[in-house]
Amino acid sequence: MSRTIESYNLGKVEVVISETDKKDRLHVDCNDGNYHSEFTVRRYEYENYKRHMNQKITLAYNKQYEKEN
Repeated sequence: MSRTIESYNLGKVEVVISETDKKDRLHVDCNDGNYHSEFTVRRYEYENYKRHMNQKITLAYNKQYEKEN
């Protein structure tokens, strides 16, 4: 099992950051109860561009709900 580095909420979206088998990559898991998304990022990107990553996650989830309407 991968060790969780951090977990937090972006509004309704729960974000969990965990380690992967690759030393320089992290796993990002996003879930708001309706939609689930997961992807990997470089550790450098997570440490230095976390705010940008969070903005992209928020926009992507907002667009999912716009498509429904």
